Parts: sequence; structure tokens; C-alpha cells
Amino acid sequence: GLEGRDILGTAQTGTGKTCAFALPILHRLSLAQVEHRPRPKKYDRNYMGRPPRALVLAPTRELATQIHDSFVAYGRNLKLRQTVVYGGVNQFHQVRALQNGIDILVATPGRLRDLHEQGFIDLSKIETLVLDEADRMLDMGFISDIQKIVKLLPKKHQTMLFSATLCKTIRGL
Repeated sequence: GLEGRDILGTAQTGTGKTCAFALPILHRLSLAQVEHRPRPKKYDRNYMGRPPRALVLAPTRELATQIHDSFVAYGRNLKLRQTVVYGGVNQFHQVRALQNGIDILVATPGRLRDLHEQGFIDLSKIETLVLDEADRMLDMGFISDIQKIVKLLPKKHQTMLFSATLCKTIRGL
């Protein structure tokens, strides 16, 4: 995690995976703090704050929320911003958080693609991508969303993939 190498891990739910990827991400991002762009005085719908540097994809809004809560708890004394985006709710508050600038984005693949297609998310500065419960995301039909998202990331980034099982599709991903 800390060295920036890609990781492929297998672990069942509830075994501490979130801590295993969240702490190295928080540590690395806190070492390289980036200045926040000030918001314009007048509200500008097209204004984009600093883009995220870490992206965590999760299959469900419940898991995405749990992961986000862990980042908030572990990083409470750091000057890093994080937010969570998922479908099934109005996107207004999610968009506002993105426009204010964030360091860590936790998302479900479908909502992330929606917000990117609307021009609200810039993934060009992602340094670390985490795919949590990748087997569940594949079972839920998110493979094409994930592939499209990965194409939006910089060529050079760390990938951490966690799954309960390691089938051929997971290894290929």
C-alpha cells in the first residue's frame, strides 16, 4: 500500500480490509497536501474545486457509506476532504461536495459514471484506485462501468483490488 504498488487481495467481509487500504491512502495524501482553490464569490455551477486523488469503488451505497465513514474517522485530524456518491438519492449535495474540492472519493460505479458524464467529476488526478468487493461488483453487472471508469484515470496510478474470491475475471480486471 505505502510503496504505491498494485495490490490484489482476497478477504471476506468484516476482516479489516477498509483499514488496510484507508490508512495508507490517508498517510500518503497527508504527506502531499494540495492547496484548496478558493470558491468564487458568486455561485458558479461549472466551478470545480480540486479533483480527487484517491477513488474507492464499492458495489452498494451501504458499503460506500461505511467506507466513507471509516475515512472520516481515521482521518479526522488531517486536513483532507472526502465525500461519498451513490445513486438512489438526489445528486445536489453530492455535486456541491465535489465542487468544493475533495481528496478522497468513495463511489458506486453507476452514480460515478453519471456524474462524470454530466461534467461534475474530474478523474485526471487519481493516484490510487481501490475496487472493494470486486466480485460483488461483477455479479451486479458493473464490469463495463468499471472498465470505462478505469479508462478515465491517469495511466500511472496504484490499483488495490479486494475480493472474497479470485476468479479469472477478477484476475483479468
